[in-house]
Amino acid sequence: MKYLVFAIATLGIFPLAFLLANNLRWAKYLFWGMMFSLCLFQATAINFFSREAYAGTSRGMEVSLIYLLSLTLLIALFFRGKIRSRLPDAGFWIYGIYFLACLPSLTSADDCLISWFELWKMIMMGIVFLAVYGYLKATDDLKTVLSVLAFFAIVNFLIVTKQHYTGIYQPGGVFPHRNSMSMAMHLTGMLFFAFYLTNGIATWFRKLCMVAFISSVAAVFWSYSRGAVLVTPIGYAITGICCFLFGGHWDRKVKRLLPLLVVGMLGTFLVMPRLVERFVTAPKASSDTRVELAQCSLEMIKDEPLRGVGINNWSLKMIPPHEYQDRAGDVMGYDMNYHGIVETVYLLVGAECGIPALLAMLAWFGWYWGICIHLLRKLKGTRWYYLPAGLLGGLTADYMQSTLEWVLRQQMNLVCLMFVFATLSYLNTSWAKLKNMESKAHFPHW
Repeated sequence: MKYLVFAIATLGIFPLAFLLANNLRWAKYLFWGMMFSLCLFQATAINFFSREAYAGTSRGMEVSLIYLLSLTLLIALFFRGKIRSRLPDAGFWIYGIYFLACLPSLTSADDCLISWFELWKMIMMGIVFLAVYGYLKATDDLKTVLSVLAFFAIVNFLIVTKQHYTGIYQPGGVFPHRNSMSMAMHLTGMLFFAFYLTNGIATWFRKLCMVAFISSVAAVFWSYSRGAVLVTPIGYAITGICCFLFGGHWDRKVKRLLPLLVVGMLGTFLVMPRLVERFVTAPKASSDTRVELAQCSLEMIKDEPLRGVGINNWSLKMIPPHEYQDRAGDVMGYDMNYHGIVETVYLLVGAECGIPALLAMLAWFGWYWGICIHLLRKLKGTRWYYLPAGLLGGLTADYMQSTLEWVLRQQMNLVCLMFVFATLSYLNTSWAKLKNMESKAHFPHW
């Protein structure tokens, strides 16, 4: 049945794209479909050549409904001639370099089909990026994209609440794991926190952003993820400082911030017992395992510094005839019998794809972090200032947490990241146009 539904959906790509090309205003409804398909990601995805038992970052050549909708939108934009004249900024091309830098790892992979699963995912993410970026360049409709992200955060929180009160100790919401959920909610929470602080007009959109902000924060704390809890105050502090640097209306911002601080302290007090329990009662074997997995990755990098051991092949390299477990165990002084994945995305990419690919990924991440700082200056004094202010804090928190987690390689997290990166690329190439349109009052007050 799932394959039948997939076939029908695939056949509908071109008719739907042609329909959207005739009236691009309807494309905003496609974004709502993308949001619901992201909430039901696993239920709307098919893995071809599936390896469900494999402990890797990709377990099949996955095609999800959100990929099909993104491709539909991209084709519609092509029909309207909105692609060639609206190329992305350097961030997308750095991503392309990162993709190419991963290809040499195929020569050292134990299983090239498993490697292809990850490469296929990277191609799908490129389509998502181009669809979001192309839509924004063609319509300047930031409100739809941000509304979709807000409702996504709210829906996730509702699922988290249900899981929390039905006995799940560390709920993950619509995500496959609590850590991946908390990293996505950092982006939405800090983005809408910045909007709440800087926007002075009481509209339905501001109320929506406030609910999305509260939903994101609550979901992060209910995840009881130690890494997420540690980086949360850092990210919000960065966003708050940027918002106050905005200038003007300090009294209004203080009035809005004070009740949030009181509620935040109360909420922290309520969840503190479980948070303390998570830190105090964490087994020593957990930290030991993380150290040994990191040591294994360093051994892989020593063996293959330029091409890595094969993208998505990390788990395969941890079993005989390879000796990385023994080598790491000898270094640390005890044996390790664990076939998972190293708990940091940076060492994972360095081990699987080599140092050039790691540098390319860092450049890709760093580009958008730098763009946030660049846009703080360019958009200062405009209603759009909250976007780089919020995303600077969110990206900082995620990059820091990624030193302890590999989940930025998970599909749903990458989709959220592509939404954010595409929005930043749009702002980077259109900030002058946005300021000009605002000065002429072409935008409604949100």
